[in-house]
Amino acid sequence: MELYVERGFEQTTVAEIAQRAGLTARTFFRYFADKREVLFAGSDSLQEHVIGALDAASDSASPMKAVSAALDAAAAVLGERREYARQRQSVIAANAELRERELIKMASLSDALAGGLRRRGVSDANANLAAEAGVAVFRVAFGRWVSEPGDRDLSEIMRESLNQLKALTAAG
Repeated sequence: MELYVERGFEQTTVAEIAQRAGLTARTFFRYFADKREVLFAGSDSLQEHVIGALDAASDSASPMKAVSAALDAAAAVLGERREYARQRQSVIAANAELRERELIKMASLSDALAGGLRRRGVSDANANLAAEAGVAVFRVAFGRWVSEPGDRDLSEIMRESLNQLKALTAAG
């Protein structure tokens, strides 16, 4: 991350990353498919954590309440690493290929949430809508969290963003 921030993503090579980490390039490739994966390596783990929280939500929880529990889990995982998240987001924002990759990861998270909701008995249309709304709330809250000054808790911003969505839909 330091190299990406210092030099930019495009100018940073795998050899430089490996050297900074005290590894060989060969060892680097045992852990990462390419230099992009350094930025996205935790995505699968985050998704598993989020889906675990969705699955653990009360059987009586509405689809959006279950998604809210999943968002709380995401905030708990990500909320501990704000400075890293800020740096990571600045690197991604500066590169179109990385922004595209981030969108793909968000689409994957939405698909996983929708699948989890369908396992809970939610219809396809409602599962897709709730999952997409949840990812939208996640993206808006995360964006605010990494860009706003201060030290507000990510879970607080997630809940605030979810409440804003509720207010917008109630007003319509």
